[in-house]
Amino acid sequence: MNRLFTSTSFSCNKLLHRTLLTSYFKTQGISQSARKNAESNDKSEAARPLILVEKDSHITLIGINREQQRNSIDGATAEKLSEAISQFEEDDTSPVGVLYGVGGSFSAGYDLKELEAEAQRGSLNFLLRREGSVGPTRRHLRKPIICGISGFCVASGLELALLCDLRVMEDTAVVGFFNRRFGVPLSDAGSVRLAGAVGYSNAVDIIETGRRVYAQEALRIGLVNRVVATGTALGQAVNLAFSIAKFPMASLQHDRNAVLDNANAYNRPGFYAAVNNEIMNVTAPMISDMQEGVKRFKTSEMKGAKTDSWHVKEKSIPDWEKAEIDIEQLNKKT
Repeated sequence: MNRLFTSTSFSCNKLLHRTLLTSYFKTQGISQSARKNAESNDKSEAARPLILVEKDSHITLIGINREQQRNSIDGATAEKLSEAISQFEEDDTSPVGVLYGVGGSFSAGYDLKELEAEAQRGSLNFLLRREGSVGPTRRHLRKPIICGISGFCVASGLELALLCDLRVMEDTAVVGFFNRRFGVPLSDAGSVRLAGAVGYSNAVDIIETGRRVYAQEALRIGLVNRVVATGTALGQAVNLAFSIAKFPMASLQHDRNAVLDNANAYNRPGFYAAVNNEIMNVTAPMISDMQEGVKRFKTSEMKGAKTDSWHVKEKSIPDWEKAEIDIEQLNKKT
């Protein structure tokens, strides 16, 4: 994998923490070498990239890299995630992306320490960010992204997962709007996208109760698209991304955009407008793809059908069953 982009954060909290550490070491008479070791560990934590971006062939992998915080997302992480996704969207060599969490959990939602600080200041600034509080959740992505869900995918972490086109969930993972218990409202389009995915009744249930939703229920109601073994979400999400990326992308993007525009959750003005939108956005590259597709189909037809599985085959009936049928017909006549 070739790493394209990593991001780092060096916050005021880190600077304050290091200053306090230095003062503490001096007052306690701790050795210079011990002080340097502690400061080195502190620097390495601060220098760790918040977002990892790599490429597996032409698939872009975007990882949330705050393992010690269960990949909760603070302002700096949200900004770097938006940058990474925007960079992926502008990369013409990569048609499909994968979003995942490093270290066993997808995301525990918005960072509670930062949320607490915001609440104490009486500020709602984190809710008013143009892109969204945890990433670019207030817009439609221009390309498909597959989400690999492991561990906890809760609160605004679930809203971030709903931003993705498809979700692959490990069988021991948990999703839900746990922010309900803290009195924190949905602010990253979760109410819109959840209702679009699972319907009004299921969405209200999940949002109002703030309960845990496990893998099999999530699959049954359409909240996720695949359930896989624990530890395999990322690999299976990458496989799914490759299976999508193999198709001609112009027509796939057309159909994807039509679904986004026409879904009831996004308040299209009516059926006829939706149909018109679906038809009128056909482009020249799609025509070229269709022409090539017709040529491939004609070639395969001339070579002969590869299967006759669509033909209706006469069922073979054993002799004993034929005898039973004859007896039944005889009884009907008499």
